[in-house]
Amino acid sequence: MLYQFYEAQRAMLSPFAEFASATAKLYSHPLSPFAQGPGAQRMAAGYDLMHRLTKEYEKPEFGITGISVDGTEIAVQQLTALAKPFCRLLRFKRYTDDARMLEKMRAQPTVLVVAPLSGHHSTLLRDTVRTLLKDHKVYITDWIDARMVPLEAGAFHLDDYVRYVQEFIRHVGGDVNVISVCQPTVPVLAAISLMASAGETTPRTMVMMGGPIDARRSPTAVNNLATNKSHSWFENNVIYRVPQNFPGAGRRVYPGFLQHTGFVAMNPDRHVTSHYDYFLDLVRGDDDSADAHRTFYDEYNAVLDLPAEYYLDTIKTVFQDYALVNGTWTVAGKPVRPQDITSTALLTVEGELDDISGAGQTHAAHDLCAGIPQSRQQRYDVVGAGHYGIFSGRRWREHAYPQIRDFIVQHQQAPQPRRAAVKTTTAAPAGKKAAAPRKRALAKA
Repeated sequence: MLYQFYEAQRAMLSPFAEFASATAKLYSHPLSPFAQGPGAQRMAAGYDLMHRLTKEYEKPEFGITGISVDGTEIAVQQLTALAKPFCRLLRFKRYTDDARMLEKMRAQPTVLVVAPLSGHHSTLLRDTVRTLLKDHKVYITDWIDARMVPLEAGAFHLDDYVRYVQEFIRHVGGDVNVISVCQPTVPVLAAISLMASAGETTPRTMVMMGGPIDARRSPTAVNNLATNKSHSWFENNVIYRVPQNFPGAGRRVYPGFLQHTGFVAMNPDRHVTSHYDYFLDLVRGDDDSADAHRTFYDEYNAVLDLPAEYYLDTIKTVFQDYALVNGTWTVAGKPVRPQDITSTALLTVEGELDDISGAGQTHAAHDLCAGIPQSRQQRYDVVGAGHYGIFSGRRWREHAYPQIRDFIVQHQQAPQPRRAAVKTTTAAPAGKKAAAPRKRALAKA
């Protein structure tokens, strides 16, 4: 009933949000007689803030239509490369009339960004994508709000997430470089591990950023919540059915509004201060600061529902059983063995001040991927960066991105070793010549 109550409340507040928006304009429009009084600016600011606190936030658009590279303007078109019931694989295709630049772009490496399915939309990685486009062909996973997926599409488990990632890698091609941000580091490592165990061609590189590979290390508030509550507690207290006014009516989900409440509860003082500063910016007429606030919260407040099966699987597998690091995780009956990865280079990135994935949680991937030569492994810590700072903002662009770009280039030209399917329970001895992999067709985007 909680979801239905929330929807009823949202419907009730919707007219008030529109009224607040209209009143804010009434007190701020230069031609309005109400905008001439001494307190008009404060009234406009107050109603504008009220509008933003009560409005509904829809999924934002990426809005990337062009970039500038070395003084050359490059047009960008967003395309759907592959559509699945719970996710779209998007491609950002670049166009230019400059023959020299076109030839350069054709030779650039391909990147598949696996966005988190953990509450926010993939557009949270807009800055990540825009920066990557300067030197790469870019694909990204665009996860679909579970409340918009009809029941006929079936359930979506963590195992399905792993299979989706594998299908996307195969679709893009064997020379792809995979970047996983936060939550997907675990299923991405599982997907590539299973491909390696089966003798498939694995990606050139895998870059893992701020994810809970080993959630036992430096546990954060997120980790503590998952470990202090039982699996049945989560199922009984945060899982609800989608109301009738959505295509996914009846589907069991972890609602976006509950996730958003949790996000805000982690740093309530920071959000209160941010909203008050926004009010003061409007009163002072500081449009740049006010626009920055709107841009951030338009993204931050837009959330999506998670399929219940996937969410509960993640809680149990990643945060309670630590199945990946304990070597007990199986997908469709096949063991997940990161030590079978030998030909994919590994870079892990952590933020010094990350309060979601603690220190060492992502770097733990190096201990698991024992089959990757040390010369093909690298770690990087972004000094002064929190969780969002490693993939968005100045520290991402000036510190994290150059490391990732150079790492991909370093391992793009080197011959990629190939391996046969692993038939034993131990990794193949170092230096042993691998048999030729089986042939298979790869769909090219």
